[in-house]
Amino acid sequence: MKKGTLSSAQQTMRAALLSRRAFLRSAMAIGAVGLTAPMISRNAFSSSGDLNLLMWSDEFPDPVIPNFEKATGILVNKTPFSQNDEQVNKLQATGGEGFDLCQPTRNRAPQFQEIQVLAPFDLNRVKNASALMPSMLESSTSLWTWDDGLYHLPHLWGSEAISYRTDIYKGDLANLSYGSLWQDDVKGHTQGRGHSFLLGIGLWWDAIGKLPSNRMLDAYKDEASFKKIWDPILAFAMEHKSWVKQFWDSADNTKTGLMENDVWIGQTWDGPPLSLKKEGKPVNYTSPKEGAIVWLDGLGLIKAAKNLDQAYEFINYLMTPEVSAQLAEGSGYNPVVTGADALTSDAFKKNFQEAYPGDALKNVWHWPAEPTWLSEIRSQYVDQFKAA
Repeated sequence: MKKGTLSSAQQTMRAALLSRRAFLRSAMAIGAVGLTAPMISRNAFSSSGDLNLLMWSDEFPDPVIPNFEKATGILVNKTPFSQNDEQVNKLQATGGEGFDLCQPTRNRAPQFQEIQVLAPFDLNRVKNASALMPSMLESSTSLWTWDDGLYHLPHLWGSEAISYRTDIYKGDLANLSYGSLWQDDVKGHTQGRGHSFLLGIGLWWDAIGKLPSNRMLDAYKDEASFKKIWDPILAFAMEHKSWVKQFWDSADNTKTGLMENDVWIGQTWDGPPLSLKKEGKPVNYTSPKEGAIVWLDGLGLIKAAKNLDQAYEFINYLMTPEVSAQLAEGSGYNPVVTGADALTSDAFKKNFQEAYPGDALKNVWHWPAEPTWLSEIRSQYVDQFKAA
């Protein structure tokens, strides 16, 4: 999508991103107060029991869940996943049975509406909803409101851009691009997800005028448009398969690629490399000139949930500045609750500034709502790329 033609949902996410920058300035003005345990007492909660959580593998870092269990007596049973399709397949296979909460990404709204495994939230029981950044809440409501209510609440937001080894990668840092992954000097040393690699090539080609595609958004119109745009991209990717050291599919093997598998540069989520950077490893993460790819992960209430009291207590616990800050600090992603930024560390704030330098936040690319036909056909392209 070209500058100046953002949809209302995209403008909302942009507002959220810019409001985060404002919070950072505010935090620096008042001084970081550090991460503290949230002020919870057992009396604040009404029940013990279990909660069954289908969760992104890296989005509930310690001490978030242990603190909740200690404060409430509620045992959280965790079932991790590492990709959206894995989550969708698991929910379809079980009809949601055995789970209370899941974690859909914002752009997957059409898929979740179709599979009908979620129930609308009782917003009267979401007592801390007012703590959410209004722009983040609107990002959920704009795509996830249908029939009898709202099916998505914000949890963390983040991006996908360029990560690299500062001690090994010798490319032009002033002109980082998704095209940097396909230069001769990094052959055999790149990493990415299959479909993200292909998207990145498209954004690169659109930016240089090689394949005009309205910043790849034209591919979402219909299957014919998708094939017209993605066919030449796939052909290029297959010809350059030898540039790829590994296809990552989780936060853990993203880190392994950078630290153990001779990856020099890649297209990755922000959390894994920023976590490594915070630990002092020779890794950096930053936006390329085509723009970082932005996502918002949330919470969904399973229709077959058996532990509703526990689910709502967990949701309200997460929607506090202290816990939202702990989620961000531990994962490397970004909070959605007002005031959480002020509770993050100086290292976290510095990493954010370096990930989105200059006007980078004005040039982000938002994952659009995915039509239900897209996932299957995109998987076919990814399979061909990987098999090349």
